[in-house]
Amino acid sequence: MHRITINCRSFLSLKPAGIGRYARNLVENLSFIDQNNEYSLYCRKNIVDPKRSLPQFSAKNFKVKMDALGLGVDFTVGRSDLYHSPTPEVIQSGAKKVIVTIHDLVYKIFPETHTPETIALSEAAMKSAVERATVLICGSEATRNDLERFFPETKGRTKVVYNGIDHKKFYHIHGGELSSAQDRLRALGIKDRFLLFVGTIEPRKNLSSLFRAFSSLKSSGSYEGKLVVAGMKGWMAEAVHADITTLGIQNDVILAGYLSDDELRCLYNLADVFVYPSLYEGFGFPVVEAMSCGTAVVTSRVSCLGEIAGGGALTIDPHSPSEIAASIKKILTDGPFRADLVRRGMVRAKEFSFQKNARETLDIYDKILNPRPPKSIQYEY
Repeated sequence: MHRITINCRSFLSLKPAGIGRYARNLVENLSFIDQNNEYSLYCRKNIVDPKRSLPQFSAKNFKVKMDALGLGVDFTVGRSDLYHSPTPEVIQSGAKKVIVTIHDLVYKIFPETHTPETIALSEAAMKSAVERATVLICGSEATRNDLERFFPETKGRTKVVYNGIDHKKFYHIHGGELSSAQDRLRALGIKDRFLLFVGTIEPRKNLSSLFRAFSSLKSSGSYEGKLVVAGMKGWMAEAVHADITTLGIQNDVILAGYLSDDELRCLYNLADVFVYPSLYEGFGFPVVEAMSCGTAVVTSRVSCLGEIAGGGALTIDPHSPSEIAASIKKILTDGPFRADLVRRGMVRAKEFSFQKNARETLDIYDKILNPRPPKSIQYEY
């Protein structure tokens, strides 16, 4: 039995984004499959904090350790054999074995989308992770390539473990559930046909190209529906409103804000096309969620997105609004093509699950904590 500490700060928020979803589902699924190790779930949280909540897991070998006074991980949880940070941080644990999950290197590749302060914080966290980590888990081959390009000293210490999605939440709905989904969207003010984007509103998500593609479809009479943008506001989100106004599409774009998984499932299932023209991702959760719901997907062929889509989506040049528009139109007007794309997307989505992610992560824990001696070589004379 070993003592494993996992930093849970990324999913204490009541509205977790992609990294928070990954971390919470990792811990939850580890609690289902590992009864052999003792887990301390380190939570740096004030006693009174209405925007954050402590996780709850029923497994007896998973214990929440709250640090309300900022005393540090070692003081709060005691000795650890292995420390896992689900996102880069300045490592303060004294554990001899350290694992850090690397989701992307956006601050290196698109520094213009960050403030000088966030770049400095990201660099400090990444340098600490690179220096201390026994293994660096990457959510895609593209992310591993980026990490080894900017930090070549990590070669030999990286492992790709694909993220997953919750297939109990994101699935293709039928019958009465479809009718209920329509009612739910009407309650959100979504009553017409629509194209869909899901993600934090920030420059690298490339909404400007999507808006231009949508505007051209509207002006040419190729599409009469709306565009729904679901996601919380991020860095430089105010530029979105300026683009919408400049293009004159303010009556056709619905900014739905942050939505629950149940609401997202309804959106994915009822969307005519899911469009995700992001300039850079480390994994791209919404692409897999949409494919799993049986939605036709258009996404970028850059960074990891072509890798993750794996033939289950129509890929485009994210810098080309005309190509984005043409791809959407292809799906809208070619029924057999759309049906085949949806089928391939649903098959591809089944390859990604949080259960598989947890099993592969636990295998890394085991290999680090219980190293096998090299096999002796038998010589015959």
